[in-house]
Amino acid sequence: MVNEGVKIMVHPHSVELKHITKTFGSVVANDDVSMNIREGEILSLLGENGSGKTSLMNMIAGIYYPDAGEIKVHGKVAEIRSPKDAFDLGIGMIHQHFKLVDVFTATENIALGLNESEKFDLKEVRKKAEEICKTYEFDLDLDQKVYSMSVSQKQTLEIVKVLYRGASLLILDEPTAVLTLQEIKKLFNVIRAMKKNGKSVVIITHKLNEVMEISDRVAVLRKGKYIGTIHTYEASESLLTEMMVGQKVELNIDRPTPKNIVKRLEIKHLNVKNIYGLEVLKDINFDAYGGEILGIAGVSGNGQKELLEAIAGLQVTEPGASITYYPQNSDDKMEIIGKTPKAIRNAGVHLSFVPEDRLGMGLVGSMGMSDNMMLKSYENGHSIFLDRKAPKELANEIKDELGVVTPGLQTPVSRLSGGNVQKVLVGREIALSPTVLMTAYAVRGLDINTSYTIYHLLNEQKEKGVAVIYVGEDLDVLLALCDRIMVLCGGQVNGILDGRTATKEEVGRLMTSHVTNLEETAGEDDVDSEIYQTEPSKAAAEEVKANE
Repeated sequence: MVNEGVKIMVHPHSVELKHITKTFGSVVANDDVSMNIREGEILSLLGENGSGKTSLMNMIAGIYYPDAGEIKVHGKVAEIRSPKDAFDLGIGMIHQHFKLVDVFTATENIALGLNESEKFDLKEVRKKAEEICKTYEFDLDLDQKVYSMSVSQKQTLEIVKVLYRGASLLILDEPTAVLTLQEIKKLFNVIRAMKKNGKSVVIITHKLNEVMEISDRVAVLRKGKYIGTIHTYEASESLLTEMMVGQKVELNIDRPTPKNIVKRLEIKHLNVKNIYGLEVLKDINFDAYGGEILGIAGVSGNGQKELLEAIAGLQVTEPGASITYYPQNSDDKMEIIGKTPKAIRNAGVHLSFVPEDRLGMGLVGSMGMSDNMMLKSYENGHSIFLDRKAPKELANEIKDELGVVTPGLQTPVSRLSGGNVQKVLVGREIALSPTVLMTAYAVRGLDINTSYTIYHLLNEQKEKGVAVIYVGEDLDVLLALCDRIMVLCGGQVNGILDGRTATKEEVGRLMTSHVTNLEETAGEDDVDSEIYQTEPSKAAAEEVKANE
């Protein structure tokens, strides 16, 4: 839904940026940027990975200091050399990775931001925080420990923190990245309420549909340069994309009809406990088919990570579980439960895994692209000398095809932006010619152009007969890309939907509400019985029968 309000009145500027330049070594993050943020507006900041969005906002928030140019706040030149300087000027930033102390309560975390001149009185802090929560209708338990909070609650606490400190300008970096549809709606209501109270809000995001819904104006950066600002009522998704990348981009996600469907994985009674002995996966049962994309939806922390890691041999499973692999061109099925990743590979299972933790699990940060390519093939060597030619060629191919921005193939991948790190990881795993490809948040942090490149690559794998399992957080993408969508809630399978007929509301409901008896509930009038199918989508059903 596009923001259809009347034309926005011109307000005095909250912040003005004049010829801002910021470099990191030889990399120019921001190049002579001049733009403004108005009082009482919602401004979306768009741009590809590495375009300088977060760097620019970090200078307003006092994280970085510009090499050249000036920043004006309410018409006066400001020296913002620290987050404290920014708070003194009424500027607060909520980062993607929250700055909270897990073992403290919400009130105690808010109190950490008190100025030295303020009296440390937790009762007074709590009282003032309660007033803020009441004003904006925040659902926040101020006595709750952070470690027991959901992602949405932590984000709410971060917003309360900056409001408590008197912020009149709030900068939110990718605020909807791990929120459900319902949580996003709540957040947008809060943002609108803040605007109504005269506050300015800047949202750094990649989600064009949300930009069109929530913002008054949209500012676009490309390769560190300021391209322009446009009123949202004058914009379209295709126009904004063209401004971001410099050329027209087709925004329709292709979803070819599944062909030659064959069973690749059969998961039965899968139970996994975490290090504290708590069940994170409870009696998981589903099949994955070659030639289709199976999406997995769920609020962050509902077992998505553990599910993929259990299949990949990285999680210890409880007794009674079964993960059966059906090889290509063979009638012999293979039990892979309990096997290590190396044992799974040695058994001839062609399984590729793009984990959520890119540098901690997927790649070695201190190595360059070439060496990270070699990690998957070094055991194949027959001499003491490693073959570096093939990995280097693969690294070059991935660099060119996915547009990886790096000073060189030997540059440590930890020095690359998050989006470029993800390109390296996805490219390497797809290059292994898998029969099963599992991805966890494959496009998180990627710009729109590269995201669509990844979607195209996943569809290519699907058409080659690969069983693709796609864990995603964007419901629009899940509904447009996937053939079936399995929804996890509380570590349980809460339903499996046909991707072609499901709605965001159905998925969102299953993400947040447990279905206690699938067979009984499936017959109720208010629930679509197709939600509970466990077989491939209708479009593929006949193919399955013909090939089994």
